[in-house]
Amino acid sequence: MGHRQLERWFPGITDDLVSGGARLGKGPAIQFYVDGALKAPVDDAQMIGATRPFLERSVRKHVGSLPGVRFVTGRASGLLLPHNRVRGVRFRIEGDGAAHELEADLVVDAMGRSSRLGSWLEQAGWPAPSLERMRVDLGYATASFRRNGELPDTVIAHSSPGPASNYQPTLSEPGALTAVEDNRWAVVLVGYAGYRPTRDPEAFLARMRRCVIPLQEVAQTCELEGGIDTFHFHESQRRQFTPLPRFPGGLVALGDAVASVNPIYGQGLTLATLQASSLAAHLRSGANPHEPARGYFRRAEVVVDAAWQLCTTADLAQPHVTGPYPRAYPILRWTADRIVEASVTDPEINRVFMDVVNMVQHPRALTHPRILLRTARRLLTR
Repeated sequence: MGHRQLERWFPGITDDLVSGGARLGKGPAIQFYVDGALKAPVDDAQMIGATRPFLERSVRKHVGSLPGVRFVTGRASGLLLPHNRVRGVRFRIEGDGAAHELEADLVVDAMGRSSRLGSWLEQAGWPAPSLERMRVDLGYATASFRRNGELPDTVIAHSSPGPASNYQPTLSEPGALTAVEDNRWAVVLVGYAGYRPTRDPEAFLARMRRCVIPLQEVAQTCELEGGIDTFHFHESQRRQFTPLPRFPGGLVALGDAVASVNPIYGQGLTLATLQASSLAAHLRSGANPHEPARGYFRRAEVVVDAAWQLCTTADLAQPHVTGPYPRAYPILRWTADRIVEASVTDPEINRVFMDVVNMVQHPRALTHPRILLRTARRLLTR
């Protein structure tokens, strides 16, 4: 869905990315494995293989080409909030030392998961949004390999543990590779708690050799370029804006400043684009940007709730994740396990499953009677 949103806002950006070296994967070029088994292909699936910096440079270039756009580089230090409306921001420019002010009709907090917006609001006498957390203790490591002629029909290969391994990475090695710009493979390995990957190249390659065939082949035939970068993601979190009794006008928050979910599911960029679409819909509705943007936050909450439900329900399958558990979690978990099992061999179920993971459809699509009935038939006849 993030890809669709970018193409809607910037027609032709896909062609620009591909001409710059990104790969466009379609149908069987996109491979998802569960417990080592290749899932049924989704013929109309389409995903771009590119590194995040490459994608962000392209988006920045397209935004910069819009009329009236000007970039100012500095560090935000506070809000201009004299009364009931945010009228701009304070910021400092590196090496300058002086404080600057930038007036605005609408200020967007995109400062990420460490956003300081809550403390700024409290300093000005406003309530701060509450913060909901779920500890996941994820570790992941990324590496780059020289891409030659291997795996010519593969753009993305993704492996994850499933019901057969009780979702344990120690039993079914999780990882992914993507064909990206500059003739490289981008590889990521993940693990939880004490099974987090390290910077050791030999250990990294050993884990790749325990993964699915595409990652095995890259480990055996391709040259590792540079070092290995490791990251630790402690917890998913989201800020609750809609329950606030008061909120100033002229201000919204977006992206990780609202919600930051487990990156293993690859939904962060899509979630940000959908929140941006929520903001666009809010402003197109005729809403006054000087008034509290409650309509925007309600729209964005629908998107965030869907991602949060999907990610946290899956994370609760890990034994070290201790909740909070949603109502009827055992039933939800049992049903989800059966759908995952059926999605391995049933193309239609897998298409809906991937649409939900890619945020093209809401998670409720997986509980549609047609999908549940098809799942039951598939599992009874296997």
